[in-house]
Order: sequence, then C-alpha cells, then structure tokens
Amino acid sequence: MFEHQHPYLLAQLERLNAIGIALSAERDHQRLLEMILLGAQEITNADGGTLYTITQDQHLKFEMMRNKSLNMYLGGTTGKEIPFLPLPLYLADGSPNLTTVAAYATLQDQTVNIANVREVDSFDFSGTRKFDEKTGYHSESFLTIPMKDHESKVIGVLQLINAIDTDTGAIIPFSVANQTLVESLASQAAVAMTNHHLIDGLKGLFEAFIELIADAIDQKSPYTGGHCRRVPELTMMLTQALIDAKTGPFKDFTLNENELYELKVASWLHDCGKVTTPEAIMDKPTKLSSIFDRIQLVDQRFELLKQQAECAMLREQVAMLKAGGADQKTFNQQQSKLDAFKAYCDEASAFLRISNIGSESMTASDLQRIQEIAKLEMLDALGNKVPFLNEDETYNLSIKRGTLTAEERQVINNHIVVTISMLDSLPYPQSLARVPEYACGHHEHMDGSGYPKGLTRAQMSVPARVMGIADIFEALTSKDRPYKKAKTLSESLAILGRMKVDNHIDPELFDIFIREGIYLKYAQEFLEPEQIDHVDLTQIPGYLP
Repeated sequence: MFEHQHPYLLAQLERLNAIGIALSAERDHQRLLEMILLGAQEITNADGGTLYTITQDQHLKFEMMRNKSLNMYLGGTTGKEIPFLPLPLYLADGSPNLTTVAAYATLQDQTVNIANVREVDSFDFSGTRKFDEKTGYHSESFLTIPMKDHESKVIGVLQLINAIDTDTGAIIPFSVANQTLVESLASQAAVAMTNHHLIDGLKGLFEAFIELIADAIDQKSPYTGGHCRRVPELTMMLTQALIDAKTGPFKDFTLNENELYELKVASWLHDCGKVTTPEAIMDKPTKLSSIFDRIQLVDQRFELLKQQAECAMLREQVAMLKAGGADQKTFNQQQSKLDAFKAYCDEASAFLRISNIGSESMTASDLQRIQEIAKLEMLDALGNKVPFLNEDETYNLSIKRGTLTAEERQVINNHIVVTISMLDSLPYPQSLARVPEYACGHHEHMDGSGYPKGLTRAQMSVPARVMGIADIFEALTSKDRPYKKAKTLSESLAILGRMKVDNHIDPELFDIFIREGIYLKYAQEFLEPEQIDHVDLTQIPGYLP
C-alpha cells in the first residue's frame, strides 16, 4: 500500500540510505563534501546549492557551489576557487550576524525554509540580488540547514536554492517532506565529516608520533637520525619502481594506497628499538672510545715507556761511571739501543692509531703485532712491572673490522629484538597489521643467515625484502657515521652486489634497483656531489646489464 501511494518518497528514502552508506565509506575530504551537496540536490531536485564549513575564527567558509542552470561548479574536487569571502558569524561590534540566512541558521541552530526570497524582509538578500543581476539567474526558494555533529555542535551549513517541479520544471518551495529528508542527510553528513576529521586527526597524531621517535633517535645519536628519515624515502622509491614494472618477476606486483601507507609507517619505525641502545655503543667512533678516546692514554704511555727506558739506560751509565768501568763504545751501544727502542715505540704508536680507527680489516699479522705490543713491560706508580696494554685495550684493538666488540655488536643487533617487542605490543587496525613484519625483517638474509629469526627469502614478503636493500644502501652511502668515510656510489654498489652474490639480499630486487636507476635517483637527492661518481654497471658484482 505504501509503495503504491508513495513511490517517489520511497525512492527518495532509498536514495537517502544509499547516500548515507556512501558517506560513511568516503575517506577523501573534498569528495565527501561534494557527495553531501550533490546528494541533497538530488533528493530535493534543487537547481543550486552551497556548502559552508565553520572556521576557527567563526566564519562560514564557502567550500563548494553547484548550479545546474548556470553550469557552475566551484570548489571541492573541481580545483576552481570560489570568489566569495567567508561570511562572519559575528559583526564587528561582537553582536551575532542574524541578517544573513546562513549565519542565522548556524547561530540559532535552526532550519530556515524560505518559499520566495522576495517576500522576506527579515534577512539581507542584497548579495543574492547582485548575483542574480550579474548572472541573469532567478533565486527564489531557499532551504538552509545547519549540520550538527554527534555532540549537537554545528560544524557547517547546507543551503539549497530553487526546488524544481519534476513535472513542470517550475521553481517551487521546498516541501516539508524534502526538508525532513535533507535534515536527515545533514545529520548523517555532519557525523561523516566529524568522523573524517577525527580519523585525520588521529592519523596526523600517529604520524607525528612516528616522526617524534625518529627525532628522539636523532637527538640520541646524530649518526642514525638521518637514517631513520632516509630509509623511508628509499623504500618508497624502490617500491614504486616495482609497482610500475610492466615486465619481469614483479609485473603483477601492486600495492593500493592503504598498503603503501602501511609500508611507509613500517619504514619509519624500522629502527625504533634504537631508542634503548646506549649512545656510547651506537656512536662508538674508534675501538678504544669510551667517555673519551683511550688512544690518548696509549700515546702518553708510549712517551712514558721511552722515558723509563732512557732513565734505565742513564742509571746503568751512572753505575758504570761510579764503578770505573765505563767506556765510550758501551755508551754509544746503549744510546743506539735506546734510539732503536724509541723508534720502535713511535712505529707501534702509529700502528695502534691506525688500528684504533677500525675502518679496515685486520690481518693475522696485525693481530699478532697487537699481542706483541701488549706484552711490552713498563713500571707502574709503585715500580711494579705491568703489561703495556691491559686486557680490555688489547681486546678492543683486536677487533677485526669496525669499532665494536662482539658483545657491543650484540647490543646493537638487539635493537631489532626491542623493535619487534615494541611494535608487536601495539594494537594495530587491520590496515596496519603488517607493520611489524615489514619493519623487523631488514636484517634477515635470503639464505636464512640473518637475524633475529633467520628467515629465508621464501618466508619474507616483498615489502620486507625491499626494506632490507633500503636499509643497507642508506647505511653504505651515509656520510654521518662516526667510524667511516662516506662511500661513493660505485663503492656502495660493489658492496651491495657482493651481498647479492652471497645471497644476503633479494637478487631480483637488486636488479631492479640498478636497472631502474633507483640508486641514482636517491643519490641526486640525498648524497654529496663528491659521492656521485661514474658507475660502470659491468663492474657491479652479480649484475648483468
């Protein structure tokens, strides 16, 4: 019976329901506003309409205007600016602006339904009349509805102009039934807008928190803060190249907008566990570095050792003179022996200084020489003979590569365990559920020899493998590490190529990284000019141009 008597009303209700569902699903702010205005026009068959939002300084901002007769489409997704200033809700003297119908509806929280603006003198429609004179339009019926959020706060205004009779095409007043429908739509729209603002706000807060973590690491260590910011850039560059691939193993690979965002979040958080890593280890520039570089003590010790040797020789000479058995030849031999020992100390000091830097790999003979130097004897403050180097100094100077001991390197490596613990503890929405997996796989190797889980290539997702290459290449080219000079592109790619040959990084990703010139694109944006040298692709290990 209802369907037979009111088919048009039923169709309007169905359309209202469909619009409400669409509003709940829309995530783009401009499309959301456009959907609200167009939906209201559709339900009421209105010729024109304007949507306003309330600004922080209490003005009604024109968000979009639509008029079918004038073929006018301004604001929103059109990209065309609306040439009208915002409407003040309060006048210069602070009194409410009750003469402008949109402001009145906002301040009074009341729908205003006007059948004919020419028969109303309680509102100022001078602007409307000027608009009509300029365009030749005929503004007659108005429906102005405040949009209230879930807390009954007005957050915007929906204004419709000239309801059109579907049979005759004449301008008619907005009916009470249509008013009720649009009020319902306005209510749904306000909630959708509020949800959108809340989601955007939470998303903004989340992203700010992520950057705060990176900044905290930056403040903790100037040598890794840049890393946290550059790895996301490199990760997204390589990922986009995979998405754009038309041939090869990744021709069918794709990530949607939400999945790309998920990867971006993971790349920002991939080293968050470093907030717990001690600065003395993270920033250890030399093997003997602690509060200060202990090589200075070793240098002073060499000078003391030479002085002790000289004092010992002089005491022997004095004793010989007293005993009457001194001769020049013996004195000369002792002096030559002392000079040779001093020269040995100077050479040993220079050798330990180089060894302390830790940038080159130590050979077996280098390690043996450190042991020999350590066993030199000198006198302590009590006159007792002690080894020249203590056990800790000997152990640190014997580090084969880099500046970290095995125990210190384990502390550094533990950052990924802390990262996993931190990220696994967060209550992710479904759209970010893979953040821990992406973020925590950048130290895994394709052959299963990496850490912390010893995953193989088959056990890792493509995004996680992408982050592995991004993390390594950024570290190789970084110019702000305390223990090494920045490497050139050719040097970095040679090392990365050897890692491909050794099955540490994904070989197919490496090939795209080179073939699509991702390394060069990154270099031009982030590396120093002197690092960007000529790269001979034929000389990169494991790469066939």
